[in-house]
Amino acid sequence: MAKVWLVGAGPGDPDLITVKGLKAIKEADVILYDRLISEELLEYAKPDAELIFCGKLPDHHHLQQETINYLLVKHAKKGKNVTRLKGGDPFVFGRGGEEAAFLAEHEIAFEIIPGITSGIAAPAYAGIPVTHRDYSASFAIVTGHRREGENEELKWSALANGIDTLAIYMGVKNLPYIQEKLITHGKSPQTPAALIHWGTTKEQRTVTGTLENIAEVAKQERITNPSMIVIGEVVQLREKIQWFNEWETETTLAVGAGQ
Repeated sequence: MAKVWLVGAGPGDPDLITVKGLKAIKEADVILYDRLISEELLEYAKPDAELIFCGKLPDHHHLQQETINYLLVKHAKKGKNVTRLKGGDPFVFGRGGEEAAFLAEHEIAFEIIPGITSGIAAPAYAGIPVTHRDYSASFAIVTGHRREGENEELKWSALANGIDTLAIYMGVKNLPYIQEKLITHGKSPQTPAALIHWGTTKEQRTVTGTLENIAEVAKQERITNPSMIVIGEVVQLREKIQWFNEWETETTLAVGAGQ
């Protein structure tokens, strides 16, 4: 009986995919894959497997989500095993929940194979633990897309005051807004901050600063997506435990107030 696997491919380093995820690639008749996965993983596909690119760029979708949902069902109903290969984890800002619900509605057998999400892996490769006994007892995974709503201010207040470490996805474009909201709601402007570009890959590059100047750092260093934003005291641990050999020497702006 045909099945669909919703697979997390991990954050970029092809070696970080799970054993179970790799099995799903090898057994698939059809693979629908996203832009941010390592294409090295596709080398494990069967020679006759059909490969369908579903990559999404900011403000431009190669395939609309509705089309992707349709293709998953279409190929499964033809009796083909389908692997939906998604960057990171399928349930962390990956629309895996939407795809699973669509498959369930159409009575298609499916399985979720979690992946390592970039909100944990990119900081780890940059020498930044998201939790630490001395610095962080909590962390939050947050989307950086700006979404206004009636509870907007309450959410920013909770993030600014109730969470030790923030891992913010897809937020470079809105970094000045994120910066302003966190400071307005009580986060110290001197909180250490980092930007990790193309985390876990050969192109990884990390720059650091403070919440007060991280938007300036991003502009000065021309940091674009895909990048992970990390805000919290744990960022200072990078100086001691940085281990991954990045392609370019890090640049850090002065961290003092008003500098």
